[in-house]
Amino acid sequence: MRKEVAAVFQQRADQFQEQEKQTGSKSSTVSWLRVLVFICGAGITYFLFRNYNPTAGIIGLILSYMLFIVVMRWHSRLNYTYTHFKLLRELNLEELDRLQGKLQKLDKGEAFTDNQHPYTSDLDIFGDNSLFQLLNRSITSLGKTKLASWLQQAALPAEVKQRQEAVAALTKPEQLDWLQHFVVMPRHHKHTEVPSSAFFEWLRENSLYKKHGYMKPLLFILPVLTVAAIVAWFYGFSGYIPGAFLLLQFLLAYRFRTIRDDYYEKSISIYEAMESYTRQMRHIEQHETNAALLTSLKNKLFYKQHKASEALGKLAGIIDFFSYRLSTLMAFFLNTILMWDFLWIYRIEQWRDQYLGQVEGSLEVLANYEALASIASFQLANPAYAVPEISDVPFEVTATALEHPLIFVSERIANSFTMQGAGKTIVVTGSNMSGKTTFLRTVGINMVLAFTGAPVAASQMRVAPAQVYTAMRTVDNLAESTSSFYAELKRLRILLNLTEQGIPVFYLLDEILKGTNSRDRHLGAMALIRQLHRRTASGLISTHDLELGAMEEELKGSVENYSFNSTIEGDKILFDYKLQRGLCRSFNASKLMQLMGIAIEE
Repeated sequence: MRKEVAAVFQQRADQFQEQEKQTGSKSSTVSWLRVLVFICGAGITYFLFRNYNPTAGIIGLILSYMLFIVVMRWHSRLNYTYTHFKLLRELNLEELDRLQGKLQKLDKGEAFTDNQHPYTSDLDIFGDNSLFQLLNRSITSLGKTKLASWLQQAALPAEVKQRQEAVAALTKPEQLDWLQHFVVMPRHHKHTEVPSSAFFEWLRENSLYKKHGYMKPLLFILPVLTVAAIVAWFYGFSGYIPGAFLLLQFLLAYRFRTIRDDYYEKSISIYEAMESYTRQMRHIEQHETNAALLTSLKNKLFYKQHKASEALGKLAGIIDFFSYRLSTLMAFFLNTILMWDFLWIYRIEQWRDQYLGQVEGSLEVLANYEALASIASFQLANPAYAVPEISDVPFEVTATALEHPLIFVSERIANSFTMQGAGKTIVVTGSNMSGKTTFLRTVGINMVLAFTGAPVAASQMRVAPAQVYTAMRTVDNLAESTSSFYAELKRLRILLNLTEQGIPVFYLLDEILKGTNSRDRHLGAMALIRQLHRRTASGLISTHDLELGAMEEELKGSVENYSFNSTIEGDKILFDYKLQRGLCRSFNASKLMQLMGIAIEE
């Protein structure tokens, strides 16, 4: 199946590469045409001015300028198309890298790492070789933050089903072009990690014209009077009047220089994002779908017959005009004569009053669409993955051919597994490196995928809603004078507190209490299992402590033993990585120590 999927991505990459070459060649031709139009226009205009009259020269200049603008815009569109094909090619090559496990260059989602989170650190949700790298296709802070929040917090069953339906709609064969075009649109623009919502929050709290009401009439009157006075001066009237108006404008600009700079710097910082969001929302507004969630999201982009894309486009246009101040000479004349900065600050505040509420809601729509597009792309890359069923049976986890999605080998070992009911504990024993910890992570990461609304690395899976909680990578902290054993105890204390809240908790505990002596470890682990048995919790515990296997007799029907085993042939230790019923009966620690040079007598 993976070979067929890889072939599709490679074919699309080759197709887009060919279109990229063709468009690039055409763009180069039009670029030379633009130069030719400029030279010919300048020559014709010069000829008309010299041999005829100024009117003919002006007409020639205007027509030449209009033709140049037409060719320039044509060239700009071709450049955009060329870049778009290039980005589509790169996206499909990126999909091939994901299939091969080459995740190093992809966004790790490090901003979302949290060692105190119930499971993200232990299950490699963020960071190097992480689930986020495998899932995320977004480059905007909106899309990345939304997807990260879905991975950090399980959705309600109804919401999971809505997302699954939306993903199914986006993964139809006829939707592939729409989906990939949507994914690469924001890649035309530079995006900062600071969310656009920060600008909108700042804009809501600041208002130049409400705080300084006298500025509004001055904005409309003073530039007109200044221009009129300058024109009058050309006709012989006193120069003191335009000088006074120019001085007044200069003083106003100086008085509000900090505010003007603040408005400009904050608005220009989101200009690229607004251009990107405008194109993306226009793409969504034109999207035809029957999926309930997608339809609901799309409808939110329309408000009183106003499209969200139009509202954002207007803001991008305002910021673009505002940016004319970047030219020092232009800024001097515009701000000294026309109060340029004040005009566009006024337009921004007008825009805020009319569109801000709609736009803030539309950004949430876009964030959801981007997160769904990431999950849909993940599903397209892994068509053999199953869409999990949300179970009504408490603590049910039933999976067939369950695999770890972050293990990239030609033949991954799959295990089938089932458990259900509160107060259940699966004790997984096994020799070193036999796969017991990886199995716990396999169960956990697929549960996270299921609760996100994503497909799971299995041929079938049923899972009941629960709060996943892990204790696997507890380490010491010198800054806090905390040993690894005490860090693990604190982690287990959080688990016990969590189970007191009445919510279903599914725990995955690896080698619990490994930092103490065998007697205390054994007593503590048994006490913990008994305590969890009486609460709204179930889960898996991996251990080398075979004595924990006796709990199966003590708590019949509530504790079950499973294991991973290995065999030793000469100096080789062989693993099958298959989950088996019962306690582990084969151990390899002595053999491993011998292979490392430690002289252990047989």
